[in-house]
Amino acid sequence: MPTTRSLHLAAEIGGPPRYDAASHIALARLAERGTLDFVTFRDSFARPGPDAMAVLARVAPETTRIGLVPTVTTTHTEPFHVSSAVATLDWVSQGRAGWHADVSTTEAEARLFGRRPAAPAPALWQEAGETADASARLWDSWGPARVPRPPRAGPVTVFDATTGPAARAAARHADVVYVRASSPERAAALRDELRRAAAAHGRDPDGLRVLVALTVDLGDAETAPGPGPESGPPLAGHGTYFRGGPVDLAELVTHWYRAGAVDGFHLTPLTPGRDLERIVNGTVALLQHRGLFRTFYPGGTLREHLGLARRANRYAPRGAGAAS
Repeated sequence: MPTTRSLHLAAEIGGPPRYDAASHIALARLAERGTLDFVTFRDSFARPGPDAMAVLARVAPETTRIGLVPTVTTTHTEPFHVSSAVATLDWVSQGRAGWHADVSTTEAEARLFGRRPAAPAPALWQEAGETADASARLWDSWGPARVPRPPRAGPVTVFDATTGPAARAAARHADVVYVRASSPERAAALRDELRRAAAAHGRDPDGLRVLVALTVDLGDAETAPGPGPESGPPLAGHGTYFRGGPVDLAELVTHWYRAGAVDGFHLTPLTPGRDLERIVNGTVALLQHRGLFRTFYPGGTLREHLGLARRANRYAPRGAGAAS
């Protein structure tokens, strides 16, 4: 069954802490060879390991097309610093940057900053949304911002809509949203809810990409697996868990996508080196053979990969154009 929609695929390249640039560069290049939309690098104040923003800034000159999306924790962080860091990544990658807005909820993380325990989740996600809004305004400005407006009309903003407060912030501010679902019907319902909420905020729902977050373990031979949050290891908390082989994963992606349930998938390899190679050389290759996934990048920016319009500059004179 042919489709005119584009399938979007992204992958996490963080995993267990590694402190050499070569391993991260190799994974990003592998994902780029598979023409994935973007790679992510998870981070938090409580997580041991290198800084996500710094790692992907190092990856940027070693890649040419793949989008780069580090996690940025908005709690205990000033919007000015968030916007400056993300804008800098967008400059050094020539328009391939995004950022995954996250919050800090633990007392231990608050103590790192000499602050009181974090606020309740609704307040934290409201703050995350406000940071996203402030960052977008700073990217459009030539006054308060110390980094010039990003070169390709602004980085892509990503939210994980697992909880209600996070979903509300995502509907207002996100370009890409992660959801968790163990069936295509549930995924479709979540996607429809987010699109309706975005429209209620005056946004074009077609400017929102909804990806199912899936932790994948491709270490087994082809079996008959199915996604299910109850079946995976603790890492499955980053997404619904899938265990099987590359062909099994391609079948799941094909079925859910052709059912219109999702715009794509964000895949977190259980074992990055092994599983990402099997995703690219197995799953992606099969999807390309079926004509469901591209074989080359049609443009050079993350917005182009995702089919998102260039952001209009809200401060530009009327009629000056969106790309200023």
